[in-house]
Amino acid sequence: MGLIVDLAYCLAALACAPVLLVTGLRRGRHRTDWRARFGHGPTLPPANRPRVLLHAVSVGEVNLIGPLVQRLLDDPDPLEVVVASTTDTGHRRAVELFEDRCPVIRYPLDLSAAVERVLDRVRPDLFASVELEVWPNLTRACRRRGIPQLVVNGRLSERSHRGYRRIRPLIAPIFRRLDRVAAQDAVYADRFRDLGVASERVEVLGTMKWDAARIESTVPGSEAFGRQLGIDPDRMLVVAGSTAPDEHELLHRSVPDGVQLLCAPRRPEWFDDAARALPGCARRSTGDHGSATDRFLLDTMGELRLAYGLATVVVVGRSFGPLHGSDMMEPAALGRPVVVGPSTGDFATTVEQLLAGDGLVVSDRSRLAGDLAHLLGDADRRRALGTHAVDVVRANQGATERTVALIREQLAGRCPGV
Repeated sequence: MGLIVDLAYCLAALACAPVLLVTGLRRGRHRTDWRARFGHGPTLPPANRPRVLLHAVSVGEVNLIGPLVQRLLDDPDPLEVVVASTTDTGHRRAVELFEDRCPVIRYPLDLSAAVERVLDRVRPDLFASVELEVWPNLTRACRRRGIPQLVVNGRLSERSHRGYRRIRPLIAPIFRRLDRVAAQDAVYADRFRDLGVASERVEVLGTMKWDAARIESTVPGSEAFGRQLGIDPDRMLVVAGSTAPDEHELLHRSVPDGVQLLCAPRRPEWFDDAARALPGCARRSTGDHGSATDRFLLDTMGELRLAYGLATVVVVGRSFGPLHGSDMMEPAALGRPVVVGPSTGDFATTVEQLLAGDGLVVSDRSRLAGDLAHLLGDADRRRALGTHAVDVVRANQGATERTVALIREQLAGRCPGV
């Protein structure tokens, strides 16, 4: 069966080769570590305690698992953790966060030989994938070796579920191999069951994103960041995080005169388009200091939290177009008044909870200018939104502890005494 799956992958790669080649060259993906993607790398020494292979696809998932990794390592009876990430940016972030505490490897292409190499090198006692990311060869290899397989912080968006349902006969056997799914909410749990996971293997533990959202009123380093970019600390600043190309001109038009605007596009390939939509902007990557037009562009990665620490109001992007939203928990945990657009399908439960607690404003393209003007002119409303948002974050924390308990429960059958 592995050879059949490998052949299918090869045929699909050949059919999509022109598009993959153009896209890869434009985004620099051809410079990735191909040797690691095919499963090669150093073999880890034998573990003296149970070893968990924790897979986080990209930057968002890597940031999310920080508290989980810390909890597993710092427990009085600690586990050994190996972090695997797929994307180049995710791998770099994982190295930054975890390399001094645990091994960090590249998650391989789902070719049978690559998967076997990684499992031979790591020899995990349990495999846990963050949010989704289940692949046929990997799940089959883990099942054959008796390695428990978990999905933690499980999430299946409506469009992903709809797409998987079209190929359910092919997908269901993969989902049936999962030993447990810790879903974020009941809706996601039902979608996992619908795709083949046995009902008794699915439970709702909440989302670890609430735990990863650090509740702080200030962010260390924010003031220095603002000085370097030339942001005036005595004037209001709108920070637009994780923005998409169709939003930069909208934001430029919607922020009132005299108010500063900083945009942080979600992807590096969107940086130059954002610069064109923000005339006269100071770009972080080039060391610009100050902007005559009050426009700033955060065209680097890993500094968005510093920008949020300076914000008077935060707008969370990818929510005013077709891209289904971005995570708004981080600015909410910082007590900043947060505005999102109507397209937040990937974060529907989070939006519902923040709205129910009066910790969020949902706007749209036609109302954004008015909503920003209202918030910027009403300090009491800003303060109330921020306070309520922090209350919602605090009330929803705890999923990480429940996930640790689930991991230990699954390890107990393979490693007695855990």
